[in-house]
Amino acid sequence: MDTVTQMALGAAIGEATLGRRVGNKAIVWSAIVAGIPDLDILVPFDDVIKSFTYHRSVTHSLLVLALTTPLVVWLITKIHPREIHNRNRWLLTIFLAFASHPLLDCFTAYGTQIFWPLPMSPVAWSSIFIIDPIYSLPMLVGVICALVMSRETDRGHLISRYGLIVSSIYLGWTVTAKTIAESSFEKALREQNISYTQIFTTPSAFNSLLWRAVARADSAYYEGYYSVFDTGENIRFQRYPSEDALLANLEDHWPVERLKWFTLGFYSISRLQQDIIISDLRMGIEPHYVFRFKVAELDNPHPNPVVPEYLNAVRDWNLLSVIWARIWSESVYLGPRGGRQLDYEKRN
Repeated sequence: MDTVTQMALGAAIGEATLGRRVGNKAIVWSAIVAGIPDLDILVPFDDVIKSFTYHRSVTHSLLVLALTTPLVVWLITKIHPREIHNRNRWLLTIFLAFASHPLLDCFTAYGTQIFWPLPMSPVAWSSIFIIDPIYSLPMLVGVICALVMSRETDRGHLISRYGLIVSSIYLGWTVTAKTIAESSFEKALREQNISYTQIFTTPSAFNSLLWRAVARADSAYYEGYYSVFDTGENIRFQRYPSEDALLANLEDHWPVERLKWFTLGFYSISRLQQDIIISDLRMGIEPHYVFRFKVAELDNPHPNPVVPEYLNAVRDWNLLSVIWARIWSESVYLGPRGGRQLDYEKRN
């Protein structure tokens, strides 16, 4: 999730667990702690695949954060000596604020390595978009109220608590909506006799009402959309080729191995002139994927591994209006050759 949301969640947890006892210190320290895991983006890696796949690893490990918690609490008691009497409560609060960050990230599509250093696949429950105002705003408003309102009453504390509850209920709704959408996608795939090996569902940008599915098949993948307001059962899937054969002789190339692992198998292979491109199908929509990497070059007849390069994503902000329209109407086609999107492409 975005940093503001992460810090708001940490602050709301701090207020809920320790705010009445120590006041605004609980909010401030918990917000700081909740933002710390994302400092890994400042680490200068020597290639783009490491930057992409090592993010949300060490600093998002529950084990590492648990071991770091006593050090942070020691620092707090040094800065605020009177807080030594609340040391155990601070230990609980700081660990919860730390842990809230990677656990919330698990609800997004990117993938979070919460079990590092164990060699386990990233966790990506993918029930909420990386920025969702409906989730963030209740917590943010509640925390601000707790900060600025008088501590002589519980009013600010209660508003913060209710904000945390409302946001948590909404997060639970996103899991429910994902379950409904995924069931609808799987049913439609069966009814349309589409063979696939695995499916990934994720909400569209900034909402939890319109859902996107990617169904991976041999040398191809299918993309479809479902809105919680859809009344029909005829979900339209568009098939796209993936030139998996281009990876012949590249199986041992570390960037290729790493991307296959990190994307949980949801990737496509394409050719751009002589370049071989791997796209992460989980984030973006066809053909505008956020993470695309050049991993090799074709050299007749075999591909040669190269130092990987990140390909800048093409962002078409006009798609947001198409997404909004698709939420309410099944007749709106969302795809690279779809009606309204095609109109936008012509206009631009």
